Amino acid sequence: MNPFMEALPPEVDTKLKRLKPSKEQVRFQVATDFVSDRAFGDRWLIATDRQLLFIPTVGADGTVEVPLTAVREVRTEELVGGGRLTVERKVGEPVYLHYSSSLAPKFVEVAEGIQQLSKGQPLELPTEIERTRCEKCGSLLAEKNGRCISCTKKRDTLWRILSYVRPYYFQLILVFLITTAAAAIDLLPPLITEHIIDDVLTPKANFGLLVWFVLALLGIRLLMWFAQVGRTAISSWLGFRAAEDIRAELYRVLQFTPLRFYDKRKVGSLISRMTNDADLLEEYMTFDLPFILSNALLLLGILGMLLHKSWILTIYVLLPVPAIVLGGALIWNRMERYWRRWSIKWGRFSAHLNESITGIRLVKAFAQEKREGIRFSQRNDELRQVSVSADRAWFVFFTVTNFLMSFGVFFVWYFGGRQILGGDLTLGQLTAFISYLWMFYRPLKWFGDYYNFMIHAYAGAERIFEVMDTPTEPFDAPDAISMPEIEGRVSFRDISFGYDPGKPVLRGIDLEVAPGEMIGLVGKSGVGKSTFINLICRFYDVNRGRLEVDGTDIRDLRLEDLRSQIGMVHQEPTLFNVTIAENIRYGKPDAPFDEVIRAAIAAEAHEFIVAKPDGYDTKVGEHGGKLSGGEKQRIAIARAILHDPKILILDEATSSLDTPTEKKIQIAIARLVKGRTTFAIAHRLSTLRNADRLVVLDDGKIAEVGSHAELMTRRGIFYGLVHTQQETTAVMAVGGGKEGSEDDSDEDDE
Repeated sequence: MNPFMEALPPEVDTKLKRLKPSKEQVRFQVATDFVSDRAFGDRWLIATDRQLLFIPTVGADGTVEVPLTAVREVRTEELVGGGRLTVERKVGEPVYLHYSSSLAPKFVEVAEGIQQLSKGQPLELPTEIERTRCEKCGSLLAEKNGRCISCTKKRDTLWRILSYVRPYYFQLILVFLITTAAAAIDLLPPLITEHIIDDVLTPKANFGLLVWFVLALLGIRLLMWFAQVGRTAISSWLGFRAAEDIRAELYRVLQFTPLRFYDKRKVGSLISRMTNDADLLEEYMTFDLPFILSNALLLLGILGMLLHKSWILTIYVLLPVPAIVLGGALIWNRMERYWRRWSIKWGRFSAHLNESITGIRLVKAFAQEKREGIRFSQRNDELRQVSVSADRAWFVFFTVTNFLMSFGVFFVWYFGGRQILGGDLTLGQLTAFISYLWMFYRPLKWFGDYYNFMIHAYAGAERIFEVMDTPTEPFDAPDAISMPEIEGRVSFRDISFGYDPGKPVLRGIDLEVAPGEMIGLVGKSGVGKSTFINLICRFYDVNRGRLEVDGTDIRDLRLEDLRSQIGMVHQEPTLFNVTIAENIRYGKPDAPFDEVIRAAIAAEAHEFIVAKPDGYDTKVGEHGGKLSGGEKQRIAIARAILHDPKILILDEATSSLDTPTEKKIQIAIARLVKGRTTFAIAHRLSTLRNADRLVVLDDGKIAEVGSHAELMTRRGIFYGLVHTQQETTAVMAVGGGKEGSEDDSDEDDE
């Protein structure tokens, strides 16, 4: 089903037939939920191969016709609580179409589609759009394209949880057998008590029989203890192992999930799933599931014994049960909503905590401790409020349940006492019946105690499964083309791309890069240089066009083959809290130590490494916090050198280095890039002097291509950037412009 060909209401269809010539073909038709920026209502946007039609559902007024040839620009804008599609005409006022936030993904794609039609390009709209509401019930989704928790059947969630226990079938069968035996043994003490009262205490005789009965009770208690210990040990092993498998699968999914997934989610919220939600699920599988099985079997056994003893009294015992079950069914959805909100609030709380601690230097630098404390208190208060609401609702249900259960005892004493007085029942039988009654209520009370926690665990499980169901990158695509050795030829063929499809960052990129060629990417901030790099690494797929490596579409290559032959040095290098040697080896874990040293020497890092007390075994700290910016960058360069990639990416690789070290690094990089296809980004334009070609990006397009000398001679955009940078450096230099201009003084000679 095409999501951009929505069914027209009869009145709009009638208007369309009157406005659209019969030969015109409708390309897409979509409805918005605002008729203006302040009024809800339906308004339709219909695009044909010649014009755009804006048609309100009610009334003829407000219908607007815009020929595609008159469209100058189309864009979407985010507003408070919604958004706006703007169609600017070459002549006349723009046309606006407002929509709520839930329809934003659809109209982002619509904007791109109008751009394509207005430029005479083939219409390419996705077959699916991001869902913000459930298609079945209309509820807002916690995550875009996520699972609707309201429509998720609890039975399905339970079976999915149990699927992680199923592989350990031997231990599972053993737990079931021990639990069944324990439930059967647990039914014996009331029977023995009945015989003690009726056969020993009431006739006041047969002391020897009393001894045997007491020994039997002691033996049963010992058997129960051994069964409980064995069941707990095995079920705990099962629960912890299943929880370990869930965490491992969740981590694997997070590792192989596309970057688009992380663009739309906060890290703290994802960590909350791995920690808080996984802990809830672990406790549920370790402790609750075994007790559910145990008490379910015990309930069945007790019910059978009660019916055997007296079916009339059993009916009185069961009188409160329907009310308890009905109350549990009613409270389930309410409590689930509370705990779902609790999980969301906890995720936001964790996200804020992660941001504030990670950015603690910035907080202190701007003296914003009090402000962050206020923000933290707000998140903490939100978490407290939803927790109090949930506990209050649960407390009311729990107390009412206990009150209802007490009625069964009153009925049994009254009607059972009458049967004893009438000679229809013995005192031992009534005592045994009451014992079974309390045993019957004990599992019900347990279900009440853990019902709340079970709902809590289910909410956490569904949040975990929501992440697990996210489509991962196609690392194991069976039809992917294997290319273990690439030459490094990279071809951009009419590529367009935007993180938000309605707002392209790169447009119409055509570029052929030969193997071993060094390309410098130049342009103002935000023109798409980093996006250019992201596409080469296939962190994102192009919206239109083809990106080829050695003549093969990058989308058809095995991801592992592609990325294993790409080396990167970022402006802010990422280091792990391990030794310097392990960080250098990250791209080649099995590299001998002498290769690590050679890579460090080539990156001008060996000298400062050996000067440290532990040398190459020095722990770098979290995010490399024990190293200076220049030291971190040189380790990143050494890591890339050791990796020996076919395609090398340098993203401000020398930005954190002082001038003497930078000159050494330039020599090292000059050796490194030989024989490798290199893409380099640098704001200090003088560092790109040795590039074979410079590609100047402007407004998402390639504006200029040529060598450093050619572009300076051309006196275009690149020439302007160079001289603007020289003037800025001169103004910022200590003592005026003299020293600051020396760095790039040779630029004027070009």
